[in-house]
Amino acid sequence: MKKIYYTALIYMIVGLLSGIYEREFTKAMHFTGYSMLSILHTHLLILGMFFFLLVLVIEKSWKLTENKLYNLFFWTYNIGVTWSVLFLAIHGTMTVLGKTVGPAVSGLAGFGHMILTAGLILFFVLLKERITVKN
Repeated sequence: MKKIYYTALIYMIVGLLSGIYEREFTKAMHFTGYSMLSILHTHLLILGMFFFLLVLVIEKSWKLTENKLYNLFFWTYNIGVTWSVLFLAIHGTMTVLGKTVGPAVSGLAGFGHMILTAGLILFFVLLKERITVKN
């Protein structure tokens, strides 16, 4: 359970720092338009912190970590979130700097979302197995 708690905590810290980065960077660059940096903060807080706080509550009741799929879910999901927000940050920073964002950046961000989707599917498979276990 500590691993889940610390995962949520790390996402909270990075999520809050990303909000500061977006605010200060756009202000320093005198940028007033829309960039992907504006959704970076919420992606980290919802997909990271809030999601793992929910996993923590579920773990208390159904012992998700006792299932062999748990580690595969945990790492797949975290890689997906990290990959996705990394490319959101790259895309947003390039936009604020006035650089052209090519399709490769969007494609790589999409790949992160596919990994994230695989993690979510694993989570629901794991959850179903745990809530149907006979005790």
